[in-house]
Amino acid sequence: MVELDFRKNPGILSNMVDVMADGVFTVDAQGHIVAWSAGAARITGYSSQDVVGQSCHVLEGQTCKGFSKLTEFLENPTPYPWGICNQECKVLGKDGRELYLYGNVSVLRNEQGNVVGAVGTFTDLTSFILSNEKIAVLEEQTRSRDAFQQLVGKSQVMQEVFRRLRLAAQSDVSVLVTGESGTGKELAARAIHALSSRKDQPFFAINCSAIPETLLESELFGHVKGAFTGAIRDKAGVFQAADGGTLFLDEIGDTSPLLQLKLLRVLQEGEIRRVGDERAIKINVRLITATNKELKQALACGDMREDFYYRIRVFEITMPLLRERREDIPLLTNHFIDVYSKIYSHSVTGMAQDAMQHLVKYSWPGNVRELRNAIEHTFVTVEGDYLTLLDLPSEIRLPAYQTSTSHKTATSPVSSELEQERNRILSALRETNGRKLEASKLLGISRVTLWKKLQKFGIHYEPKM
Repeated sequence: MVELDFRKNPGILSNMVDVMADGVFTVDAQGHIVAWSAGAARITGYSSQDVVGQSCHVLEGQTCKGFSKLTEFLENPTPYPWGICNQECKVLGKDGRELYLYGNVSVLRNEQGNVVGAVGTFTDLTSFILSNEKIAVLEEQTRSRDAFQQLVGKSQVMQEVFRRLRLAAQSDVSVLVTGESGTGKELAARAIHALSSRKDQPFFAINCSAIPETLLESELFGHVKGAFTGAIRDKAGVFQAADGGTLFLDEIGDTSPLLQLKLLRVLQEGEIRRVGDERAIKINVRLITATNKELKQALACGDMREDFYYRIRVFEITMPLLRERREDIPLLTNHFIDVYSKIYSHSVTGMAQDAMQHLVKYSWPGNVRELRNAIEHTFVTVEGDYLTLLDLPSEIRLPAYQTSTSHKTATSPVSSELEQERNRILSALRETNGRKLEASKLLGISRVTLWKKLQKFGIHYEPKM
């Protein structure tokens, strides 16, 4: 029979420790490794000869804190229950791999109660952590398949936009974002910045058409005191403010050829001159521009410098019209419903089918911005928790009542009758506190007819307690 009395045969205990899958080690009071099990060697790649006598910091790396917590624990184990520290940490293996470990360390004390060292064990969680990280990445990709930063869309054209935005974010190439007003050009620029190496640096957006030409140069480059009437002090421009980050210039086609020349200098030389200043200032800014105009026409008539045009259009991204991606309208609608439900603290669960059909069929001259405004409009008129056709702006819902032979003025009485009928139903429901049988009697219709009308108008009335 094998002798299992560890006091008579301590080698048995050592062998048992070495066959354990977990790593086991001991350190002295200064945090130097005294013993290192075979399991610890298997996990980290470091043999006992590599680490015994070394500081417990030996497993640290640039992004790995190793056993750094151990030194703090040895100096002050009091805050830890029963003198045991449970800790998850990341260490650097001998082969350079980052390893995720979970272990616990217990202090060792002498007869006088002084800390003389510690004994610890650790388990390798690397494969578990990495596999869960991969799952998290896949889940995030699945969640974001219909969204990219603040842009929303599952259509093929939007997936191509998302692809080009990712490509643009991988370098500092000059990007020109084109598309009609309301298509999301600034959101595209923000997405590029958020995914780029400059994401932790400033992002500034300037609408060139919103600032008079005489002030735009000062706004962009800054000025020195006395440069012009009213320049009572030095002022830094947005180029300096955005140094290290990204500057987005919208409506770039509205700038003059003279200002384009100065912007071209910034792109080529990486420096600016403040208005009235002879000194050049070095800056490091990624420039993204946008326009809703056809710049080739501006080239032809001399409003756009050719050298500037090709310098800002190294990589072009075109934002599609909303009517070119109608399959995204329900997705965008539900997104905006969620947004405004939070803003207005009014929980809306959905939209009536006929209302959604009209959103999909509408031409959307104002693109996504117009859709967003239309959904916000519905939160002003909605009754209950469901949006209906009558909650939509008139320019969207009125075409539903037109026929090929009707005149524009003929739509008003029809829409007015529908609104009056809906209001009568709502009034009856309020008066009867949502009791549909009593409401139908009040309206002089059957309960089945009332139910059909509730479905038609998308009315979901909840009784008030």
